[in-house]
Parts: sequence; C-alpha cells; structure tokens
Amino acid sequence: MRGNLFAVAVDLVVLTVRRHQQRDQLCVLLVRRGERPFESHWALPGGFVQADEDLGDTAARELAAQTGAATQGAVQGHLEQLAGYAAPDRDPRGRVLSMGYLPDLPDLPDPEAGAAFLPVEDVYGLAFDHDRILADGVERARAKLEYTTLAAAFCPAEFTVTDLRRVYEAVWRTEIDPRNFQRKVTSTPGFLIPTATRVTGGRGRPPQLFRRGPATALHPPMLREPIPVPV
Repeated sequence: MRGNLFAVAVDLVVLTVRRHQQRDQLCVLLVRRGERPFESHWALPGGFVQADEDLGDTAARELAAQTGAATQGAVQGHLEQLAGYAAPDRDPRGRVLSMGYLPDLPDLPDPEAGAAFLPVEDVYGLAFDHDRILADGVERARAKLEYTTLAAAFCPAEFTVTDLRRVYEAVWRTEIDPRNFQRKVTSTPGFLIPTATRVTGGRGRPPQLFRRGPATALHPPMLREPIPVPV
C-alpha cells in the first residue's frame, strides 16, 4: 500500500489469564510480524477488511484464523468494538483506519508457531500503535469485571471461589481480601451456581466447586481498588 491509498483494518486484543512464572497473569495474544513494516516485532493479530466484509466479519475471520478455537460464525457474537484508531502516521505504508475489537473468548488453546500469549505487564514496543490499542483493551476488560460476570468465563467449567478471585487479582493487578470477596460473589444472584462437589487433597475444609450462573451483570458492581503506580 503506497501513496494516498486508504485502507480499513481491524486489530484484536485477545486476553486470557494464564499461569506464568508461578502466578496467574493477564496475558495477550501477540503475533510476530514476518514482513515490513515492523518486521520481527510483536503485534496484535488483525488484518485488512476485504471488499465483501464488514468490520465484524473481518474481526471474526482473523480471530478464528489466529486462535483456531472456533469457526468464523461461532465467534461473531463474542466480539466487542473497542475504539477506532486513525492517526495519519499510524501505518508507514499509508493511511489506515483500524477498529479495535475485544473478543470475549478467554478459554483459548495455545496459538500456532509465530504467536504467543505474553503477560500484559511485560509487553511494550509493539508494532504500529498497538501499545495504545492494547492499553485501551486492558482498561476495558478491567472495567467490565466491575459490572459484569465476565471473570467467571476465565475459569474452567467448575471452579472454586479462590480460582475466581485469582482472575480478578490477575486482571486488576491487586490483592483482594478473600473473605469480603467470597461474601460478595456468593451473595450476588445468578453469579455462581454451587455444585455438590468439593476439592479434596488440601488442608482444612475442602472448598466447594461452582459453575458460572446465568447472570451477566453485577448489582451492585464490584469496584476495584486503584492500581498502585510504581515510584
């Protein structure tokens, strides 16, 4: 793409919580660019909108291609528009407007070669303006955990309250009081459904397993503490 040509693209902020360096961390899917510009740099997955596609079609196609988790049609309903990015110099090849998307598919398989899930706190210097898009996506995800039940989607099919708390701590990068947290999540109607199973093999009273309930919103919201800024 050269000169005054104008193109439209999408970029995906694919987040998940994974065990890294012996702790749960919020991770983002990145791909290693194999061509100019920004050859060999990490970048968010994405691509250009084709002539027969709208923005959602392109986002679903790229997500299915990069994750292999589902077909294009299956992921269409799991995409949230984040923001538009149209700075004149964001792409050295020419004028490119990109729409950022935040997929709601946290349980994803390991990516193919040339891609990786990396801890968000270790990511910087991405291609194009992807640092800004990533920051916007992370902040949106952090905010959604305050007023929705999205955090339970980061857990396995059956999980303990401790598992759920670790998701909040990983995304919010803060410690949460276990007793207050247990009281909040178990008293919110439709958030968690208790099972008849308890985890065995540990010390003390075996913790109960839960499943994700039908609720999608939290009333009242679960407000986070401010993330401390390093001095």
